[in-house]
Amino acid sequence: MKSSRFDPIALSLGFAFLYIPILILIIYSFNDSKLVTVWGGFSTRWYIQMWHNEALMDAAWVTIRVGILSATVATILGTLAALAMTRFVRFPGRMLFSGMIYAPLVMPEVITGLSMLLLFVAVGIDRGFWTVTIAHTTFTMCYVAIVVQSRLITFDRSLEEAALDLGCPPVKTFFRITLPLILPAVIAGWMLAFTLSLDDLVIANFNTGPGATTLPIKIYSQVRLGVTPEINAACTLLIGFVAIGVIIASISTKRAEVQRQRDERAALVQG
Repeated sequence: MKSSRFDPIALSLGFAFLYIPILILIIYSFNDSKLVTVWGGFSTRWYIQMWHNEALMDAAWVTIRVGILSATVATILGTLAALAMTRFVRFPGRMLFSGMIYAPLVMPEVITGLSMLLLFVAVGIDRGFWTVTIAHTTFTMCYVAIVVQSRLITFDRSLEEAALDLGCPPVKTFFRITLPLILPAVIAGWMLAFTLSLDDLVIANFNTGPGATTLPIKIYSQVRLGVTPEINAACTLLIGFVAIGVIIASISTKRAEVQRQRDERAALVQG
């Protein structure tokens, strides 16, 4: 069926609506003028000045630490959850377990952040770096589980069975056979979790405390008082990090799919 002229026009308008504001922000981050709406010539001085802004740099360091730690823990837990849902098709409470894993995908971030806040208050944990890390781990674990589960569904288990038949222990089989084959999906899940943590504002805002201000929270608090060229520079770098993370995750997922197809062809040839 032939596409009408409306399709490319609608697609172009949609992309323009999404990306032109981001493009304008990136362009004005190189503005020499102190006024963010008046172009005063090309300059990178705001990037240099941003590096000397201790408040922004401290927030960026907190964001990176939270992102790395939460993404690592979420990747471990998400991979284990994906293994449980893939290898154990029937077990008591599987429906409840799956629902709890997938709940953050459909639950609004406001509800997730508020529920985590109420939990920390009830337990008596002071809000700070670790509460933000736990909240981000809970929020991003479901994405890792989905990415790894999609790889495990198409995984050729005959390789594991062959290793087990030859006397290889189950744990060693996992680290020597299973993990290397699903590693691209695990890396993609980690990058996705890190990107989501890096970009989160709502959940972190509910669970942050003294000394744990993340970069999105810092940017939001300064924007309320007025946009400065330093904020444009910081947002541009944040956009760049998120874009790089998404690209790496996409490439890893694509390579995993290519590797799966190669494994299937090899199995057909051997068969």
